[in-house]
Amino acid sequence: MTALTLPPLSLAARRRRVLGVVRRDFAALRRSSVRMFEILFWPTVELALWGFLTVFLQTQRVPFVASFLIGAVLLWQVLQKASNEISIAFLEDVWSRNLLNVQVSPLSSGEYLTGLMLFALGKVVLAITVMAGLALLFYGFGVTSLGVGLVPFMGVLLMFGWSLGLVGISAVLRFGENAQVIAWSLVFVAQPLAGIFYPVSVLPAPLQTVAWLMPASHVFEGMRTVLSGGPVPWERLAWASGLNVVYLAATLGLFAWALGYARRHGRLSRFGE
Repeated sequence: MTALTLPPLSLAARRRRVLGVVRRDFAALRRSSVRMFEILFWPTVELALWGFLTVFLQTQRVPFVASFLIGAVLLWQVLQKASNEISIAFLEDVWSRNLLNVQVSPLSSGEYLTGLMLFALGKVVLAITVMAGLALLFYGFGVTSLGVGLVPFMGVLLMFGWSLGLVGISAVLRFGENAQVIAWSLVFVAQPLAGIFYPVSVLPAPLQTVAWLMPASHVFEGMRTVLSGGPVPWERLAWASGLNVVYLAATLGLFAWALGYARRHGRLSRFGE
Protein backbone atom coordinates (compact mmCIF):
# COMPACT_ATOMS: atom_id res chain seq x y z
CA MET A 1 0.00 0.00 0.00
CA THR A 2 2.93 2.33 0.61
CA ALA A 3 3.87 2.33 -3.07
CA LEU A 4 0.34 3.44 -4.00
CA THR A 5 0.54 6.51 -1.77
CA LEU A 6 3.81 7.79 -3.22
CA PRO A 7 3.60 10.81 -5.55
CA PRO A 8 3.82 9.28 -9.06
CA LEU A 9 6.67 11.56 -10.17
CA SER A 10 8.68 11.32 -6.96
CA LEU A 11 12.14 9.77 -6.93
CA ALA A 12 10.96 7.00 -4.60
CA ALA A 13 8.09 6.06 -6.92
CA ARG A 14 10.37 6.05 -9.95
CA ARG A 15 12.89 3.88 -8.10
CA ARG A 16 10.17 1.38 -7.19
CA ARG A 17 9.01 1.13 -10.78
CA VAL A 18 12.54 0.63 -12.10
CA LEU A 19 13.26 -2.05 -9.52
CA GLY A 20 9.92 -3.63 -10.40
CA VAL A 21 11.21 -4.22 -13.94
CA VAL A 22 14.41 -5.74 -12.53
CA ARG A 23 12.51 -8.01 -10.13
CA ARG A 24 10.12 -9.10 -12.88
CA ASP A 25 12.94 -10.12 -15.22
CA PHE A 26 14.89 -11.74 -12.40
CA ALA A 27 11.85 -13.81 -11.40
CA ALA A 28 11.49 -15.05 -14.97
CA LEU A 29 15.21 -15.85 -15.11
CA ARG A 30 15.20 -17.69 -11.78
CA ARG A 31 12.39 -19.97 -12.93
CA SER A 32 14.10 -20.90 -16.19
CA SER A 33 17.04 -23.28 -15.90
CA VAL A 34 17.60 -22.95 -19.66
CA ARG A 35 18.14 -19.20 -19.39
CA MET A 36 20.50 -19.60 -16.45
CA PHE A 37 22.45 -22.23 -18.37
CA GLU A 38 22.69 -20.00 -21.44
CA ILE A 39 24.15 -17.08 -19.48
CA LEU A 40 27.21 -19.14 -18.62
CA PHE A 41 27.40 -21.66 -21.47
CA TRP A 42 28.38 -19.51 -24.46
CA PRO A 43 30.91 -17.30 -22.62
CA THR A 44 32.54 -20.44 -21.20
CA VAL A 45 32.72 -22.08 -24.63
CA GLU A 46 34.28 -18.96 -26.14
CA LEU A 47 36.80 -18.71 -23.31
CA ALA A 48 37.76 -22.38 -23.77
CA LEU A 49 38.12 -21.95 -27.55
CA TRP A 50 40.44 -18.96 -27.39
CA GLY A 51 42.23 -20.34 -24.36
CA PHE A 52 43.12 -23.57 -26.17
CA LEU A 53 44.25 -21.53 -29.18
CA THR A 54 46.51 -19.54 -26.88
CA VAL A 55 47.99 -22.74 -25.43
CA PHE A 56 48.63 -24.03 -28.96
CA LEU A 57 50.39 -20.82 -29.99
CA GLN A 58 52.58 -21.06 -26.91
CA THR A 59 53.58 -24.64 -27.73
CA GLN A 60 54.53 -23.50 -31.24
CA ARG A 61 56.68 -20.77 -29.71
CA VAL A 62 54.76 -18.09 -31.54
CA PRO A 63 55.90 -14.65 -30.34
CA PHE A 64 52.52 -13.78 -28.94
CA VAL A 65 51.40 -12.53 -25.56
CA ALA A 66 48.81 -15.05 -24.35
CA SER A 67 47.13 -12.57 -22.04
CA PHE A 68 46.12 -10.45 -25.05
CA LEU A 69 43.68 -13.10 -26.26
CA ILE A 70 42.26 -14.01 -22.86
CA GLY A 71 41.83 -10.36 -21.88
CA ALA A 72 40.19 -9.62 -25.22
CA VAL A 73 37.70 -12.48 -24.76
CA LEU A 74 36.72 -11.26 -21.29
CA LEU A 75 36.21 -7.66 -22.39
CA TRP A 76 34.43 -8.74 -25.58
CA GLN A 77 31.87 -10.57 -23.43
CA VAL A 78 31.13 -7.31 -21.60
CA LEU A 79 30.35 -5.59 -24.89
CA GLN A 80 28.42 -8.49 -26.39
CA LYS A 81 26.28 -9.24 -23.35
CA ALA A 82 25.58 -5.56 -22.62
CA SER A 83 24.13 -5.25 -26.12
CA ASN A 84 22.40 -8.61 -26.39
CA GLU A 85 20.91 -8.80 -22.91
CA ILE A 86 19.05 -5.50 -23.15
CA SER A 87 17.81 -6.45 -26.63
CA ILE A 88 16.66 -9.90 -25.55
CA ALA A 89 14.93 -8.52 -22.46
CA PHE A 90 12.93 -6.23 -24.74
CA LEU A 91 12.25 -9.00 -27.26
CA GLU A 92 10.89 -11.24 -24.50
CA ASP A 93 8.20 -8.63 -23.91
CA VAL A 94 7.47 -8.74 -27.64
CA TRP A 95 7.40 -12.53 -27.81
CA SER A 96 5.13 -12.81 -24.77
CA ARG A 97 2.81 -10.10 -26.14
CA ASN A 98 3.48 -8.07 -23.01
CA LEU A 99 4.87 -4.91 -24.61
CA LEU A 100 1.48 -3.22 -24.88
CA ASN A 101 0.82 -3.95 -21.19
CA VAL A 102 4.11 -2.31 -20.29
CA GLN A 103 3.28 0.75 -22.37
CA VAL A 104 -0.15 1.32 -20.76
CA SER A 105 1.21 0.88 -17.23
CA PRO A 106 2.42 3.83 -15.08
CA LEU A 107 5.96 2.84 -16.08
CA SER A 108 7.62 5.51 -18.23
CA SER A 109 9.83 4.60 -21.18
CA GLY A 110 12.90 5.90 -19.34
CA GLU A 111 12.11 3.80 -16.29
CA TYR A 112 11.52 0.75 -18.46
CA LEU A 113 14.87 1.14 -20.22
CA THR A 114 16.67 1.79 -16.93
CA GLY A 115 15.23 -1.41 -15.52
CA LEU A 116 16.33 -3.38 -18.59
CA MET A 117 19.83 -1.89 -18.35
CA LEU A 118 20.18 -2.75 -14.66
CA PHE A 119 19.00 -6.29 -15.25
CA ALA A 120 21.42 -6.65 -18.18
CA LEU A 121 24.20 -5.29 -15.96
CA GLY A 122 23.51 -7.99 -13.38
CA LYS A 123 23.75 -10.72 -16.01
CA VAL A 124 26.99 -9.23 -17.36
CA VAL A 125 28.53 -9.17 -13.89
CA LEU A 126 27.52 -12.80 -13.28
CA ALA A 127 28.95 -14.03 -16.60
CA ILE A 128 32.21 -12.07 -16.29
CA THR A 129 32.74 -13.22 -12.70
CA VAL A 130 32.46 -16.86 -13.74
CA MET A 131 34.68 -16.34 -16.80
CA ALA A 132 37.31 -14.49 -14.78
CA GLY A 133 37.43 -17.36 -12.30
CA LEU A 134 37.82 -19.92 -15.09
CA ALA A 135 40.51 -17.83 -16.82
CA LEU A 136 42.50 -17.70 -13.59
CA LEU A 137 41.99 -21.40 -12.84
CA PHE A 138 42.82 -22.83 -16.27
CA TYR A 139 45.08 -20.24 -17.90
CA GLY A 140 46.55 -18.30 -14.99
CA PHE A 141 45.14 -15.01 -16.27
CA GLY A 142 43.83 -12.64 -13.61
CA VAL A 143 41.66 -9.69 -14.59
CA THR A 144 43.53 -7.64 -11.99
CA SER A 145 46.44 -7.58 -14.45
CA LEU A 146 44.50 -4.84 -16.23
CA GLY A 147 45.06 -2.70 -13.16
CA VAL A 148 43.02 0.40 -12.41
CA GLY A 149 41.91 0.52 -16.03
CA LEU A 150 39.65 -2.52 -15.58
CA VAL A 151 36.65 -0.58 -14.28
CA PRO A 152 36.70 2.24 -16.87
CA PHE A 153 37.39 -0.29 -19.64
CA MET A 154 34.27 -2.23 -18.68
CA GLY A 155 32.25 0.93 -18.13
CA VAL A 156 32.98 2.19 -21.64
CA LEU A 157 32.06 -1.18 -23.16
CA LEU A 158 28.83 -1.36 -21.16
CA MET A 159 27.67 2.04 -22.41
CA PHE A 160 28.60 1.25 -25.99
CA GLY A 161 26.82 -2.10 -25.76
CA TRP A 162 23.68 -0.41 -24.46
CA SER A 163 23.79 2.02 -27.37
CA LEU A 164 23.98 -0.85 -29.86
CA GLY A 165 21.14 -2.59 -28.06
CA LEU A 166 18.97 0.52 -28.28
CA VAL A 167 19.55 0.67 -32.04
CA GLY A 168 18.31 -2.92 -32.33
CA ILE A 169 15.26 -2.22 -30.16
CA SER A 170 14.46 0.87 -32.23
CA ALA A 171 14.68 -1.17 -35.43
CA VAL A 172 12.13 -3.65 -34.07
CA LEU A 173 9.77 -0.84 -33.02
CA ARG A 174 10.03 0.81 -36.44
CA PHE A 175 10.05 -2.18 -38.78
CA GLY A 176 8.37 -4.90 -36.71
CA GLU A 177 9.45 -8.31 -35.51
CA ASN A 178 11.13 -9.12 -38.83
CA ALA A 179 13.90 -6.75 -37.76
CA GLN A 180 14.66 -8.63 -34.56
CA VAL A 181 17.78 -10.15 -36.12
CA ILE A 182 19.29 -6.65 -35.92
CA ALA A 183 18.68 -6.56 -32.18
CA TRP A 184 20.96 -9.48 -31.34
CA SER A 185 23.40 -9.42 -34.27
CA LEU A 186 24.36 -5.73 -34.49
CA VAL A 187 27.19 -6.13 -31.99
CA PHE A 188 28.77 -8.78 -34.23
CA VAL A 189 28.81 -6.27 -37.09
CA ALA A 190 30.94 -4.02 -34.89
CA GLN A 191 33.27 -6.86 -33.87
CA PRO A 192 35.64 -6.81 -36.88
CA LEU A 193 36.13 -3.05 -36.57
CA ALA A 194 36.67 -2.90 -32.81
CA GLY A 195 40.19 -4.33 -32.88
CA ILE A 196 39.32 -6.97 -30.32
CA PHE A 197 41.89 -9.61 -31.24
CA TYR A 198 44.22 -7.49 -33.37
CA PRO A 199 45.39 -3.85 -33.56
CA VAL A 200 43.33 -1.32 -35.46
CA SER A 201 46.41 -0.63 -37.57
CA VAL A 202 45.89 -3.88 -39.53
CA LEU A 203 42.62 -2.56 -40.98
CA PRO A 204 42.52 -0.70 -44.32
CA ALA A 205 42.88 3.05 -43.88
CA PRO A 206 39.18 3.90 -44.49
CA LEU A 207 38.10 1.30 -41.93
CA GLN A 208 40.61 2.61 -39.41
CA THR A 209 38.79 5.94 -39.48
CA VAL A 210 35.52 4.17 -38.74
CA ALA A 211 37.16 2.06 -36.03
CA TRP A 212 38.45 5.09 -34.12
CA LEU A 213 34.90 6.43 -33.99
CA MET A 214 33.93 3.35 -31.98
CA PRO A 215 34.54 3.54 -28.21
CA ALA A 216 35.33 -0.18 -28.10
CA SER A 217 38.41 0.27 -30.32
CA HIS A 218 39.98 2.61 -27.78
CA VAL A 219 39.31 0.12 -24.98
CA PHE A 220 40.93 -2.86 -26.72
CA GLU A 221 43.93 -0.81 -27.83
CA GLY A 222 44.23 0.41 -24.27
CA MET A 223 44.01 -3.15 -22.95
CA ARG A 224 46.95 -4.21 -25.12
CA THR A 225 48.93 -1.18 -23.94
CA VAL A 226 48.36 -2.06 -20.28
CA LEU A 227 49.12 -5.77 -20.73
CA SER A 228 52.34 -4.80 -22.52
CA GLY A 229 53.45 -2.98 -19.38
CA GLY A 230 52.40 0.53 -20.39
CA PRO A 231 50.26 2.98 -18.41
CA VAL A 232 46.50 3.20 -18.64
CA PRO A 233 45.76 5.41 -21.69
CA TRP A 234 43.46 7.86 -19.96
CA GLU A 235 43.29 10.09 -23.04
CA ARG A 236 41.88 7.21 -25.07
CA LEU A 237 39.36 6.44 -22.34
CA ALA A 238 38.32 10.09 -22.14
CA TRP A 239 37.78 10.19 -25.91
CA ALA A 240 35.83 6.91 -25.80
CA SER A 241 33.68 8.19 -22.93
CA GLY A 242 32.86 11.34 -24.89
CA LEU A 243 31.85 9.24 -27.89
CA ASN A 244 29.70 7.09 -25.60
CA VAL A 245 27.80 10.10 -24.28
CA VAL A 246 27.04 11.24 -27.83
CA TYR A 247 26.00 7.78 -29.00
CA LEU A 248 23.86 7.02 -25.96
CA ALA A 249 22.05 10.35 -26.28
CA ALA A 250 21.52 9.76 -30.00
CA THR A 251 20.22 6.22 -29.54
CA LEU A 252 17.87 7.30 -26.75
CA GLY A 253 16.50 9.89 -29.16
CA LEU A 254 16.20 7.19 -31.83
CA PHE A 255 14.33 4.94 -29.39
CA ALA A 256 11.92 7.76 -28.48
CA TRP A 257 11.24 8.45 -32.17
CA ALA A 258 10.73 4.76 -33.00
CA LEU A 259 8.40 4.28 -30.03
CA GLY A 260 6.38 7.32 -31.07
CA TYR A 261 6.14 5.94 -34.60
CA ALA A 262 4.96 2.57 -33.30
CA ARG A 263 2.31 4.23 -31.15
CA ARG A 264 1.01 6.45 -33.94
CA HIS A 265 0.68 3.54 -36.34
CA GLY A 266 -0.79 1.07 -33.86
CA ARG A 267 2.15 -1.31 -34.06
CA LEU A 268 2.37 -2.03 -30.33
CA SER A 269 -0.89 -4.01 -30.35
CA ARG A 270 0.30 -6.15 -33.25
CA PHE A 271 3.56 -7.37 -31.72
CA GLY A 272 3.49 -11.09 -31.03
CA GLU A 273 0.70 -11.84 -33.48
